[in-house]
Amino acid sequence: MKEGWSRRWKALFIWLCGYLSIVAFAITGGYVIVKSEDEELKKTAKAVLIVTLIFTAISMLFSLINSFGSMSTEYVSSNFYQFQSFMSKLVSIAKIIVFAVCGAVSFFKKDNQKLSSNEQKTEEPAAEEETKNA
Repeated sequence: MKEGWSRRWKALFIWLCGYLSIVAFAITGGYVIVKSEDEELKKTAKAVLIVTLIFTAISMLFSLINSFGSMSTEYVSSNFYQFQSFMSKLVSIAKIIVFAVCGAVSFFKKDNQKLSSNEQKTEEPAAEEETKNA
């Protein structure tokens, strides 16, 4: 019986979990990093971890700035608040774009297992020729 999820769909699911929630990614990405034997999926999960942590840190920074600014009575009407609001929206758009592009790249990337098996087939005759010449 054929396996239900291919590597492409698993990689896309990992990127989706990274975008949706850090908790969802902690569960799926952690499982892949710890339990999976597929090195490509482990690399994907580690890349998603790095990207997720970067966007989480940026979000934390904006939240911290907003918290300190809200202590002031004139923060909401200031230009800095408008700048912070604009940057927050820009980061949200960048997050969507980064996760969508990286998810699409991992989904449409060719499988290395097929390529490595073809490379092994081409290396075997070359190795045999070298032993015959020696």
